Amino acid sequence: MLFLFLGSVSMIFGQEAVEPEPTLNSGDTAWMIVATVLVLFMTIPGLSLFYGGLVRSKNILSILVQCFALTCIMTLLWVTYGYSLATTDGNAFIGGFEKVFLKGISVDTLSGTIPESVFTTFQMTFAIITPALIVGAFAERMKFSAILLFSTIWFTFSYLPVWHMAWGGGLLAGWSVIDFAGGTVVHINAGIAGLIACIMVGKRKGFGSAALMPHNVPLTVIGASMLWVGWFGFNAGSELAADGTAGMALLVTQIAAATAAVTWMFVEWIKTGKPTAVGIATGTIAGLVAITPASGTAGPMGAILIGVCSGLICYVCATSMKRAFGYDDSLDVFGVHGIGGIVGAVLTGLCAAEFMGGSGISLDSTGAQIFAQIKGVVVTILWSGIVSIVALFLIDKTVGLRTSAESEEMGLDLSDHGESGYNS
Repeated sequence: MLFLFLGSVSMIFGQEAVEPEPTLNSGDTAWMIVATVLVLFMTIPGLSLFYGGLVRSKNILSILVQCFALTCIMTLLWVTYGYSLATTDGNAFIGGFEKVFLKGISVDTLSGTIPESVFTTFQMTFAIITPALIVGAFAERMKFSAILLFSTIWFTFSYLPVWHMAWGGGLLAGWSVIDFAGGTVVHINAGIAGLIACIMVGKRKGFGSAALMPHNVPLTVIGASMLWVGWFGFNAGSELAADGTAGMALLVTQIAAATAAVTWMFVEWIKTGKPTAVGIATGTIAGLVAITPASGTAGPMGAILIGVCSGLICYVCATSMKRAFGYDDSLDVFGVHGIGGIVGAVLTGLCAAEFMGGSGISLDSTGAQIFAQIKGVVVTILWSGIVSIVALFLIDKTVGLRTSAESEEMGLDLSDHGESGYNS
């Protein structure tokens, strides 16, 4: 009996450790359902109102419809093939087709400790807001049909590959690039597309010679406030669990947003003599953008640094640089999302370091991490830029990019949708 007992013990301890089966965690699941709703809230109504208030009154409905329509179209594209190409095993650049039409996902399938259905929907909200961000760059002058075509092509050939490269085990993941919640995947990706698009579509009529002022600043501030609240789901939700990392992501998101808003406000105040509502709202968004890639690894001091740098650099790019180069980025998509994403992505390598209060990268590894971050930025810029140029060129040669001069003068609300935002 003793030999049998010892033999059994030997067999037990001689076996390799078996990975425990994933189990559902109700706390994680509840948090992720809330985070998913918060991120959807960022597009409709948050981004819709933020952009809608910044355009002229004759174009507000066009912005709302574009954001609403993209929410619906990106949902269908994500379900049809987007989720599969982004998340499944493939090569360094794109996944496969194993989960087209969400094949194999049921009420019982898990992604970590949450239902895969919740993970799918959470990532769907990212796929929704990213193309919607781009519309601000060419607001008030691009055909509605061209916007839908461009968004579909860009989503397929830029958003999905960059998602897979960063989060699906592809090229950027292999380089150990840190992008916790979407600095490269969402903001640099969309910001570069916005810059290319606004240049290729051309300037608005009157740009540089007439004041193209926001028609409803209170709407913009309300929209920015909604984005701020929703961003907690964006960043803290990217941990995919209700744990300490999610809590720290929540904290640093708030700190960076507030710091960037104050920085933008004081820089504008010093330079122009007036701190504007649009300025402080835009500064807040710049800080939220920049902390996004670092939100899972930065500490409070890193968040302050990211907030100061993004508020200052994005202000310069959205004002002085845009005037110097003369491109008409209507709602500063590149100046805020593109530049803010680049600032945040590079500083992520620094702010993750132990001496900055980050998650634990040693001083010796900091330089290598910053270099990896820069490589990730460069790849994203090139990838999104090339896809955007090709897509816009093809659309221009087929359906055309720009609305007619008469339609632009009338406003896209009436010319594209046959309605007016204000009937009084």
